[in-house]
Amino acid sequence: MLLGAAPKDFDVATSAHPDVVLAMFPRTFAVGAQFGVVLVCDDSGSATPGQEIVTEVATFRSDVAYSDGRHPTEVRFSATAREDVLRRDFTINGMMFDPILHRETCNLTSAVLDYVGGQNDLRDGIIRAIGEPHRRFEEDKLRMLRAIRFAARFEYIIERETERAIRQLASGISQVSRERIRDEFTRMLTEGHARRAFELLDRTGLLQQVLPEISKLHNVAQPPEYHPEGDVWIHTLLLLEKLPAGVSPTLAWGALLHDVGKPATFSHKPPDRIRFNGHVEVGVRIAHAILRRLRFSNEECTQILALVENHMRFGDIGKMKESTLKRFFRLPKFDEHLALHRLDVLSSHGDLSLYDFAKRRREELPEEEVRPQLLVTGRDLIAAGYQPSPRFKEMLAVAEDAQLEGRIHTTEEGLELIRQHDQPPPSEAEPKPQ
Repeated sequence: MLLGAAPKDFDVATSAHPDVVLAMFPRTFAVGAQFGVVLVCDDSGSATPGQEIVTEVATFRSDVAYSDGRHPTEVRFSATAREDVLRRDFTINGMMFDPILHRETCNLTSAVLDYVGGQNDLRDGIIRAIGEPHRRFEEDKLRMLRAIRFAARFEYIIERETERAIRQLASGISQVSRERIRDEFTRMLTEGHARRAFELLDRTGLLQQVLPEISKLHNVAQPPEYHPEGDVWIHTLLLLEKLPAGVSPTLAWGALLHDVGKPATFSHKPPDRIRFNGHVEVGVRIAHAILRRLRFSNEECTQILALVENHMRFGDIGKMKESTLKRFFRLPKFDEHLALHRLDVLSSHGDLSLYDFAKRRREELPEEEVRPQLLVTGRDLIAAGYQPSPRFKEMLAVAEDAQLEGRIHTTEEGLELIRQHDQPPPSEAEPKPQ
């Protein structure tokens, strides 16, 4: 509200203990009563009839001890908002809004309960830990990543002692679940300030801890005729810089990982130019290990790995046979492949001619030409006298290629092509001598 943005929801903090909150409303759920958290469901204020508004209500508390670097093992309920605020992460997240004061004064600023200087830091663009930074991060290691994300998203700076604590405690990020780390990185990549986020991750040592494979992109030189921008790290940062807010997570991760195989495949033997032979194949293997480590879903893995695997194919798109081109266009979410190629080009030599060609051809081709109903199927082969075998795949591919290229127009033409390309079916073969 202080930033002039509409809140997505409201969380309530109160001196009332969970049992009191549970008894006050007809529909409640004690999702974390041991920590003082109750969900209250109510449809009276909803703009949509019958749709409930779910509000998280938490009792004022102070956390007594943390054992796993993430969750408190014990809490003590408090009667004051001040004590509740002092356990929170950053000053800009430690302010409260008193609706009663707001109703009485009709002034937003006067209705803010600010015990930690949050309004000043919000105005000055500073991410500052509440109290002693080491203690805040020791309590919850995920806060280190949140500091980076907030600083990038709002284009704020991280206060010096807060950043120093992150540097010193970076190795402790391994205590946080891989799923939570993955989700924070995905938010950094998709909130519109990915380059800034990864520069901060690199500067604080968190990148080396979470994604050492990306840290290795530093100082990996590239051929200047194709990459005048510099090394692989700079190239990747330029891609991240161009990711808009709201970009799909798979495209964002594809942009981050597309050249992850280059450090392992770098070669330079003057006077030959720098080469990265096999970097796509190696990159797919490295990316797969990263995605599994961070526990991405199978569906997300498939798409991200496809982006890494196919990002170099655009270099041959002008020379592709019509059948190959149409098969290329069939890749799931082809628009993401096209978008990644555009980001790749704009972050290097800047020649968009292949992108323009691919975009134009994809728009020109009707969907029924890219994915036509097949003229020849396995049933057609069996009906023609062929016995099912592993070679069916190759035979059907011959017919489909010809169909995609417009060389056949009927099932009979397709079967004749297969006969010419392959052995005739047993029923047509000459009888063996007795």
